[in-house]
Amino acid sequence: MAKIKILSEEIASKIAAGEVVQRPESVVKELIENSIDAGAEAIDIEVKDAGKSFIRVTDDGAGMTEEDALLAFGRHATSKIETYQDLENVSTLGFRGEALYSIAAVSQVELKTKTADEDAAVYLRLEGGRQEEVSRTSHANGTTIIVKNLFYNTPGRRNFMKANPTEFRHIYQTVSRYAIAFPEIFFTLHSGDETVLRAKSATVRERLDEIFGERFTDSLVAFEEDYDHLKVSGFLGKPEYTKRTRGEQFLFLNKRYVISKAINHAAFSAYENLIDKGDFPFFAIFIEMPANEVDVNVHPAKLEVKFRDERSIYGAIRSATRSALVKSDLVPEMGIAPDGARFVSRTTTESSRGGIVPVTFNSKPSQRYIEDERIADAVDPLFSLRFPQNRTAPGESAEMEGGSMEDSGDIIYQLHNKYIISQISTGLLVIDQHAAHERVIYERTLKRFAEQGQNTQQLLFPISLNLDPADLTIVEETLPDLNLMGFSIKIFSGSTVVLDGVPVDLKPGRESTILTEIIEDYKRDNDLRLTPREKLCKTYACKAAVKAGDYLTIEEMESLIDQLFEAEVPYVCPHGRPVLVKIPLLELDKKFGRI
Repeated sequence: MAKIKILSEEIASKIAAGEVVQRPESVVKELIENSIDAGAEAIDIEVKDAGKSFIRVTDDGAGMTEEDALLAFGRHATSKIETYQDLENVSTLGFRGEALYSIAAVSQVELKTKTADEDAAVYLRLEGGRQEEVSRTSHANGTTIIVKNLFYNTPGRRNFMKANPTEFRHIYQTVSRYAIAFPEIFFTLHSGDETVLRAKSATVRERLDEIFGERFTDSLVAFEEDYDHLKVSGFLGKPEYTKRTRGEQFLFLNKRYVISKAINHAAFSAYENLIDKGDFPFFAIFIEMPANEVDVNVHPAKLEVKFRDERSIYGAIRSATRSALVKSDLVPEMGIAPDGARFVSRTTTESSRGGIVPVTFNSKPSQRYIEDERIADAVDPLFSLRFPQNRTAPGESAEMEGGSMEDSGDIIYQLHNKYIISQISTGLLVIDQHAAHERVIYERTLKRFAEQGQNTQQLLFPISLNLDPADLTIVEETLPDLNLMGFSIKIFSGSTVVLDGVPVDLKPGRESTILTEIIEDYKRDNDLRLTPREKLCKTYACKAAVKAGDYLTIEEMESLIDQLFEAEVPYVCPHGRPVLVKIPLLELDKKFGRI
């Protein structure tokens, strides 16, 4: 008996569907692309249970006749191409003829569609790819497709779907991308009974306003460059608005959202020396070029592309983005202040240009000036400060080798507004002030959950925040823990939250950004060893702690060191970085050839 067998159509269809339909977002993506290709001016999307149980996409496009509707769910059925030459010049979003076939194979589908020339609409109902009903019904010009119980007949695939917040976040991101790429189309997205996105503006910048908020888009740098074979345009986020997670980098090729490591690298390289390693800037880049210069038929999801001349496109993107950032006075400059002052490095601003910040050796820098002008890594002289006597370093007793702490001297220094240095009897103790404060706040915040006391300071002026639906779900899930930490948050209709109270140990001036930063770091943290509560404490501690570059008074340094030495784990911060380093005197003697 032959070992090789021809798979049944049922099994083959389910295998093929796995390449196109990976999660509810895949269904939404494919249906939106069909609506756009049909010439829709308005697309309405509704999902329930994060798309697992119900997805509906309605458009006012051209619609289909009964003949076309019956053919549409067949394998490799498409109206976009006929010949290989057509494939080399694809101008539509869809073209492979696999989407509807794959969706129907793993779900229960209903279709209503009507052309302008017909009096009644066509109604189709399919289950697992099998046609169950064909009839006529009423419907406006255009098409509605309803997808129910995704992966109902492939339970293994259904079990691999993520939690609702994760699945919905993918759907929201996909709808947002099409809303940005096609500002001429009116997009609405509903989750259950709630409208979470209503994009009705007519320009890309206005779409960005609707999705990210006017306050954010006011900081964007617009650019546009025309080259011989392509046009590059878009918006770049300023370096100070970077995030620690990817996800807000949008690359559109002829209005198709694509993923290209090379092009992303070109955009990132434009920010060289402007942002810290591990930070990710916002950008929305649009590339327009002839369709035959790029291959979009690389993967069934149509996200990956291959360029005929990738090197020239890389150079064009890097040149255009770099030029835009330079023209916007975002490149750091170095200057020497008069009267024997020191070097400082900062980012130039509209109100103060030239790169010179006069700070003398005999005075400490203004903390307010540092915050307002965003001085980067200000280099301060060593400040000689009194160190409380009888202090011991973690792991050492008060009576140490060579004498007591009191015998060893009582002077500490703040180096570059970043490290605290103290002489101890066995050498030098160097403390990272940010890491130390992180550890202190982390342990203090964890204790609040056990104590459940009042740890909130009310804000004189409550702060209203408009979160995207995905971030809002994180707030809703973690709200009880956020309240115990000291946050007072009220959730209103839509995606609006009001922050009217913050933890008592939060530094004034950071209230407006602390919550959004906590959400971003919470999403990025994949440490499975930590509970959600511990993750919240870790992200809050990082954002609330003093930063490298913050000047500390003698009282602040003394208080920080006292609290650190009382911590349960004073040696590492919540992220695992060392808090302090001891440099033995013996090691210094070796370096100087004394022994």
